[in-house]
Formats: sequence, structure tokens, C-alpha cells
Amino acid sequence: MTGMTTALAWLPALFAAALAAHACVNARLLPRPGSPAEPVDEPVAVLLPVRDEVTRVGPCLRSLLAQRGVPRLAILVLDDGSTDGTADLVRAVAGDDPRVRLLAGPPPPTGWLGKPHACQRLADAADPATTALVFVDADVTLAPDAVAAAVRLLRRSEAALLTPYPRIVAGTAGERLVQPLLQWSWLTFLPLRALRSRRPSLTAAGGQFLVVDRAGYRAAGGHAAVRGAVLEDMALARAVKRAGGRVALADGSCLADCRMYRSWAELSDGYAKSLWASFGSAAGATAVVATLLLVYAAPPVLAVAGAAAGRWTVAAAGLAGYACGVAGRVVTARATGGRAWPDPLAQPLSVVLFGWLVARSFRLRRAGRLRWRGRPVAPS
Repeated sequence: MTGMTTALAWLPALFAAALAAHACVNARLLPRPGSPAEPVDEPVAVLLPVRDEVTRVGPCLRSLLAQRGVPRLAILVLDDGSTDGTADLVRAVAGDDPRVRLLAGPPPPTGWLGKPHACQRLADAADPATTALVFVDADVTLAPDAVAAAVRLLRRSEAALLTPYPRIVAGTAGERLVQPLLQWSWLTFLPLRALRSRRPSLTAAGGQFLVVDRAGYRAAGGHAAVRGAVLEDMALARAVKRAGGRVALADGSCLADCRMYRSWAELSDGYAKSLWASFGSAAGATAVVATLLLVYAAPPVLAVAGAAAGRWTVAAAGLAGYACGVAGRVVTARATGGRAWPDPLAQPLSVVLFGWLVARSFRLRRAGRLRWRGRPVAPS
């Protein structure tokens, strides 16, 4: 029995080591934009949906106005019923720059969620000659060559949809514990080589900074095809694959910064609206969270319990598992511009918090209490 217990104690460490090794492979495979080269000689539309973003849209729009290397650039902003002066700020920042158009968005019709509706209206409003669409969220700030580099990377990858993942900025303790899991999750678990597969399930995308070929976007049905999707970015990527297009990921940490939330209340509400949609069912979510807890949260408990009981082999297994979990976080942070030290030391706590956020998301959804920016998180 003792031998069996020791063998079981090493299982989390073996899984954590394998996943850390997989993250290393993905980090080497992850495409990165090249150095600035010739300008992009195609018409490009940057599409910015905003709703009550008066505290964030200023830096975002200023960074868009500072773009270079895209002589045929248009910037379309859709104000989706803001009540905080967002539209006035957009007008003030844009001034008389002829590249900027501010649109007023009506409430989403039956069957639509707000963001897919806003994105579709922006895409429809772009000049018919536009060949590349760049969707940007208001909490993103772009480097001056970001749009040009992202469009060049889209063309180089021969993809219909590209996500150059921005650098995730985390300020508060809660953000630093949870936000790094965004990049860590897909670099650790998604086989990047499999992105070339036509299987819609093997994909990833991030709506904060998303570049699409307009013809591929139309072939996939655009955001109209994912009008009721809470995770509209992932749903759009799957629609692109179903239409025969390729999906690509890249490290965009040198191109864009994104601070999604600025407090624990914002973060927990933001995750509550979408985490339930990341899993096929509550049973699936339970299985995933239980596995993560076993692989990443159990090892430090084993290390302490083993040492307290004089079971040094068990303690060593727990310590090894914890070290491998930390190593995986360090690898993904360095690959995506994140904070590589000391935040990865808190990986067990990060996973526990993630499990709590998942449970909260499902609980609020069952109670019908999920709302975001004053709207219910479900198509009407």
C-alpha cells in the first residue's frame, strides 16, 4: 500500500512536467511579428466597439491615430448606447481626423448579444474596398506599428483569422493571480501544430485584438453567424474553420497591451459572464477544474503533508509537482510578455481561484443573474 501511495503521489508531478514541456514546445512554435518593413498596401479598417468606456477609450483611440505603415487606414468606432460620455470623448480625441468615423449603434435585436451586433455593424459599415478588418477592444493600447505588423502576419500565415495575443497587464493582486491563466491555458493545453487541422474544436482566439481577411469573414457568415455567442471570438474562429479558412495565433505582446479589469469586482463579474460558456456542461467544467486542482494545487499539499509525516518520498513528489507547475507558468509568461517572477510561485492559488470563478459563473447563470454593462448575458 505504501508503494502504491508513493506512486500515486508522483502522478501530479508527471502530468505537470509533461504539460510544462508541451508549453515549451508551443512557446518555440508561436509565430511572432517581424521587424517593421514596407507599408501595408491594402485598405484596412480598424473596428472599435465601445459601450460605457469613457475611462478606457482615450488611450486606445490615441494609439490607433498614431498607427503608421498603413496609408489606407480607416478607423470606425461604434458607440453602443453609452451613457457615460464615451461618444463625446471619442469626438474630442478624434478631432477632425478624416480617418475616424463614429457610428451610433441601436440596441441589439432579438437573438443578438451586444458585442457581436456591434462588430457586425462595424464590419458592414467598412468601405467595400477594405480587404482586412482589425477588431480592437477599448481596453487595448497598440504600438505604432501594430496594425501594419498584424496585417502582414495575417498574410504571411495565409490565415483567414489571426489573433496576435496582446500582453496582459495586471495591476492588483487579484489580476496578477488570475489574468496570467489566459495565456498559460492555451499555451499549455492547445497543440499549436493542430491549428492547421480543419476541426473547429481545435482552435483559439482572443477578441481583444483580432485580424481577419474580409473575404474569409464573409464566407464564415461574420458575427451574424455567432450572434448569440457569449464567447463570440471563439465562436467566430470555429465558424471560419467550418467555412474552410485557417486560424492562426501569434505572440502580440510587442504590439499591444491589454488591461481587461482594474479591480477584483470587475474581474469576477467579467469572468462570471463567460466562464460557463467555456465548457460544454457543468459536468465538463467539474472534470476540468478537478484535474487542474489535482495537477497544480495538490502537489504543495502533498509536500507539506509528506514532510509532516516523515514521508520524504511523498514530500519530494509534491515538491517536484509544484516546481513543474511553476516552471510551466514561467515559460508561458516569458513567451507572452507576462510577469515571469515571482507571480508563477502562486500557481496553486491561481488554480484554486479559477475553480471558484468557474463555480460562481455556473451558479449565477442558473440563478439568471448574469449581466454585463447593464444587459443580460443571454440573447433576447
